[in-house]
Parts: sequence; C-alpha cells; structure tokens
Amino acid sequence: MQPTLPLFYTFNFYVFGIVAIIAALLFVTRKSPVAAAMWLVTTMFALAALYIMMDAQFIGAIQVLVYAGAIMVVFLFVIMLLNLGQPSDVADARGRGWKLVATAVGVAMLAQIFALTRAHVQPAIPPGYLARQIEYTGVIAPVAAPLFNEYLLAFEVTSVLLLAAVVGAVVLGRRRTAAEEAADAR
Repeated sequence: MQPTLPLFYTFNFYVFGIVAIIAALLFVTRKSPVAAAMWLVTTMFALAALYIMMDAQFIGAIQVLVYAGAIMVVFLFVIMLLNLGQPSDVADARGRGWKLVATAVGVAMLAQIFALTRAHVQPAIPPGYLARQIEYTGVIAPVAAPLFNEYLLAFEVTSVLLLAAVVGAVVLGRRRTAAEEAADAR
C-alpha cells in the first residue's frame, strides 16, 4: 500500500501544476515577445514551486535564480534591444489555427498523462537510497557532478549559443540604428 499525501500538499501540487501548464500554453500562444517572456517566467516560478514541494530545494532555487532571473533578463534585454515596433503592430494572440494545434497537442499530452497514471509504475530506486546519497555527498554534488562531468560539453555549447544570440541581437540593433540614422539624414 502506498502512503497517502496530505490534502494540502496534493491541492498545492495540482494548483502549481495547472498554473505551469496554463502559463506554458499562454507562452506558446502569445504573439508579443514581451508577453511570452512574462508567461515563461510564470511557468518557471510554478516549476520551481513544484521542485520545492518534491524536496528538491536546490533545484527550485536554481530554477528561480538562473532561469527566471538571469536568462529571462537576457531575453528581455535582447527583445528590447531589437525594438520590435509599436505595441499596436504586435498583437498578443495568434490566429485560430495555432490555437487548434495547441489544443490538439494539449489533448494528446493529457491522454498520455492519464495513460501513465493508470499504469502504476513502481520507481526503480530502492527506498531510502536518495536520503543515504544526500547524507553521503550532500545536496549539490548529485546535480553538479553530472553537469560538469558527463554533460560539460552540452553545458558549454548552450552558454556559447546564448552568448551568440545576445551578440547577434546587438549587431541587429546597431544595423537598425545605422539605417534609421541614414534615413533621417536624407
């Protein structure tokens, strides 16, 4: 028999899960890049809350600090640097076709989730293993060791791609400014 969780925990888990799903759908359906970025921040905060509820406080804190904080600030900086036009030029919602596609994908994902919850899959990790591992290595080592050993190349490539995106946005911003100056000089 599996232990039951308190009603407060279950309720909050579902609330944060629903908030994350709705915010992610709103992120995908927004046409305005600033509105989409704000919905992405909401999704990341909801995911951080879920991590904390699952006793992964370090991952939750990193989610807020790195993704919702630093990377989203860089995204917003790039969006503002590109100056995508007047707010009236960029509508906030996309057309009906995208909403239908998003609805179909959402229904398919819900069907998969319901199918997986009915399967009653038992975890492969022995009981108490995680607690013993945390006592032995600490909380950060299980996250940091694979990140800087097995996944170091992917980690560094991601950082270089983000840097290239920011540099590209700066170059595009400068070109647009030079073109506007040439037009004003005429």
